[in-house]
Amino acid sequence: MPRVTVRDVAEMKANGRKIPMITAYDYTTALMADAADVPILLVGDSLGMVVLGYESTIQVTMEDIVHHCKAVVRGAKKAMVVADLPFMTYQVDPAQAMTNAARLIQDGGAQAVKLEGGEWMADTVARIAQCGIPVMGHIGLTPQSINSFGGYRVQGRDRRAGAQLLRDAKALEEAGAFAVVLELVPTQLAGLISRRLTVPTIGIGAGPECDGQVQVLHDMLGLFTDFVPRHARQFAKLAESMREAFATYVEQVEDGSFPTSRQSFNMDESVLEELAVIP
Repeated sequence: MPRVTVRDVAEMKANGRKIPMITAYDYTTALMADAADVPILLVGDSLGMVVLGYESTIQVTMEDIVHHCKAVVRGAKKAMVVADLPFMTYQVDPAQAMTNAARLIQDGGAQAVKLEGGEWMADTVARIAQCGIPVMGHIGLTPQSINSFGGYRVQGRDRRAGAQLLRDAKALEEAGAFAVVLELVPTQLAGLISRRLTVPTIGIGAGPECDGQVQVLHDMLGLFTDFVPRHARQFAKLAESMREAFATYVEQVEDGSFPTSRQSFNMDESVLEELAVIP
């Protein structure tokens, strides 16, 4: 099966088919997601928190994204792999953005890049897209600007903020973005934006009226238990299964019930007898 392309994504919206997207950071996850026919995998800068243990996405570097992108691309042969441009790797000027976007495509193996920002990033999106690199936009709550927002808050609830998000979405579409992520946007506003754009919208905490949805892998698999975002659903509870497996492993190693002969290997007894007399 050929890899999903931007044309396929556009056709999904045109045909009214919802677009599932999840984050992925490693080879094994990419293999399993590909087997489940997930059409888009995002190597998100969320890896800073869920994989590397940072407090936010701001500490993530190009080297981090490239490293994890390579692993995901090796595992996913059908899904489109989209790679996040990290904080301050595209905001200085379009030349910087194009250089780093090209690196994610050439070195990381991604098929598209994602960046945060609306109207003010339109020129940069246009330059990258003109170079033949597909760009996914991201507006609403943009995690790289979390220090400015003062927390993870829903965006666009009043008239002024809502109007700005409408302008942002349209500007990204006109600049050549093939899709736009809407994060923590009221359902009604996300629906309005989705109807006005010809390119797909991908929601996260933006309600069911978006053309697609994206979830952070660790949220949807229940790998984190301290905090579950309201916009996330745990489709599995792997943290519980992992804790049980680890505890069972410790118990069986300590009581000697693991390993058994089934997990062990034998040698010829005559060879062992010869080795036993060696001083």
